[in-house]
Amino acid sequence: MMQIPTISTPRLTLRAPEAGDFPDFAAFYASDRAKFVGGPATEEQSWRMLATELGHWPLRGYGRWAVEETATGKLAGIIGLWNPNGWPEPELGWDLMNGFEGKGYATEAALAAREYAYGTLGWTTTISLVAPANDGSRAVAKRMGATFEGMFEHERHGTLEIWRHPSSDDLTDGGMEAYA
Repeated sequence: MMQIPTISTPRLTLRAPEAGDFPDFAAFYASDRAKFVGGPATEEQSWRMLATELGHWPLRGYGRWAVEETATGKLAGIIGLWNPNGWPEPELGWDLMNGFEGKGYATEAALAAREYAYGTLGWTTTISLVAPANDGSRAVAKRMGATFEGMFEHERHGTLEIWRHPSSDDLTDGGMEAYA
């Protein structure tokens, strides 16, 4: 099993997903908040989604982290790097658990994940896929400096917007403060 790195931000800890995350994961996927990412889903389907998140790491060498609110230890989201079969290219994605929206956590964790992708993995660019009705995710992409690039048709999720993040060179030249 590969070692999944832990990343700390001022308020969050990005760590490996684990079985103890399942109750929060299942609650999220059972809720209407998951409508843009494959939910609502049953507990059995949610378990498979958690296993998929964890299994993505050894298959691709990267994945999405379970994001804890450091002060409380509560699971705030699942955020990171994602490229399952059928995706147009590697993506930076974010899902926040119920009750953690509106605090800037998605942006904070996604910036850390993008820094890992560019700095550690050597990526030069990435995208985020956003459902057309998902105003919250679109706002996160914009806060991170991503720009609308076009549309993508996914066999299960339907039509998705492609948001292109600034390249690693653009961030090095202009600094992240321009996008935060």
